[in-house]
Amino acid sequence: MNTKLVTSIETVARSRLVTVPINALLIDVATLLSDTHISLVIVCEADGSMAGVITKTNIVRCIGHCAGSACTTSAASLMTRDVTFCHPTDDLTDVLAMMQARGFVHVPVVDQQAVPLGVINARDALRELLTQEQYEESLMRDYVMGIGYQ
Repeated sequence: MNTKLVTSIETVARSRLVTVPINALLIDVATLLSDTHISLVIVCEADGSMAGVITKTNIVRCIGHCAGSACTTSAASLMTRDVTFCHPTDDLTDVLAMMQARGFVHVPVVDQQAVPLGVINARDALRELLTQEQYEESLMRDYVMGIGYQ
């Protein structure tokens, strides 16, 4: 079996990437999350490196506890700072296993300087791995049946 790397879903991971500066207001982050097909925004330092993430769940929890001041709350005050992430060269199967073990649906993809490159969605990773398995099954079936090996 060939190893699939995170880079195999680079295009879709990039399409899910949404970043905001660390001084962004929570209301701006909420607007981004409501206008996109993703559930996670990466908060970046001035140098472009990841400082943390904010999810739709973070926003809902904040609104559930706010007394009307959430609109002026900064992204930095709400973001998760201890972020689980992966690199483009990581094995996709390992990343998916880690996501399952930790209950994550999304995981940021970052380079060696922690600059965000994309966001992996578990569904996209599963789809890619399933496609690989189906292809390998097809090759094995053709081999066993002698198709293409005359």
